[in-house]
This record gives sequence, C-alpha cells and structure tokens, in this order.
Amino acid sequence: MRQPSASAHGAAPAHAPGLRHAYFISHPNVVISREVPVPRWPLSPMGRERMAAGLRQPWVAGIGAVVSSSEQKAIDGAEILAEHLGLALTQDAGLDENDRSATGFLPPAEFEAMADAFFGEPGVSVRGWERAVDAQRRVVAAAGRVLAAHDGPGALAIVSHGAVGTLLYCHLAGVPIGRRWDQPPNGGGNYFRFTLTPPSVDGWWRAFDLV
Repeated sequence: MRQPSASAHGAAPAHAPGLRHAYFISHPNVVISREVPVPRWPLSPMGRERMAAGLRQPWVAGIGAVVSSSEQKAIDGAEILAEHLGLALTQDAGLDENDRSATGFLPPAEFEAMADAFFGEPGVSVRGWERAVDAQRRVVAAAGRVLAAHDGPGALAIVSHGAVGTLLYCHLAGVPIGRRWDQPPNGGGNYFRFTLTPPSVDGWWRAFDLV
C-alpha cells in the first residue's frame, strides 16, 4: 500500500498536550501452516527478531501496560515487549483478527483477493467472513475497554493484527473503511500512535523495527 499523506484524513496529532495516548503494534512475520489453525500460528524466527529490534524505539521505555489479542502471533509479539519492560501481559479477544473461520486457510493470492473484498465491501459478509463494519465496532469497543482499564502511568501498547489496526485507524482518522489505509506490505510489525478520546492518529503506519 502507498502511504497516504498525513493531511489526507485531517486527524489531530496524538501528542497534543493533555491527551492520553496509546500505541498500536501489528505482529510481524509468522509461520504459515495449513496444518495449524490460523489463530494459533506463531511468530517466525524473523518475526521474533523484528519484534526484538523494535525494543530500541525510544518511546518503548514509556509504555506502562501491554495488551494483546488472544491469537498466538500477537501473544508472541506482546510477550517479547512485556518481558522486556517487566510488565504483565493482558489479553482481550475483542482485539482478535476478523473472523475468517468460514473459509479457513487460503492460498496467498486467494487470501489477498478476499482481503480486498473484506475492505471493499465493509457491510457485506464475503464468503461468510465477519463483516468489516462489525469487526470495526468490536475492535473500537475493545480498544476503549483496555484503555479504560489502564489507570497506571505510561502509555498503553496494543499488540494485535494488521486488519485490526486498519479498522481502528479508519475510525480514529474519521475515514471510510478501505484497504488504502492498510499497513505497508513488509510482513507486518508496524505501529502508529493514537488517542481514542478524542479519536486521533499521529501519522501513518511506521515499521516497528526501524528506529
């Protein structure tokens, strides 16, 4: 995906004074297997290396809580971050990937076509997949829930999935659901900074492992 200009959505910067900000991080590269249910796919060695490299980000030291989805690849990434910071990890299934159990594993080309349809027709259940509009409501509610539960110091870090982050990004930026706002095609492992109240996002996706 090509990076949209920061002014395309007119979102206010998430670092404005007095705003409680958070970070959304998509898990990096995974081990893809036909034999393992998609929610149980783990991070690959490259994914673990990239997640560890991201610990050099200067803002990581300011994280006070880490929450992940309930899927293995997100848990693996969040554990690397939480262990580095000496924090407990919390999971919230509301941050899980869009429900694709109706089709299960799909070859890459077929999956990309389905992902295009998922974002291109957000009000339609494409081949039984969870509708994008329903997934977005679920994700936004989960983000609100975990942010409300974080009453300690520091920023909250959510480690989840690319499509989840895209749906959240569209809500924060006040733009229609669309794949043009998806993370870049670098294997995942990207982040953005945001506030939920008021909704705002600070720029576009950035690679977590590039400092």
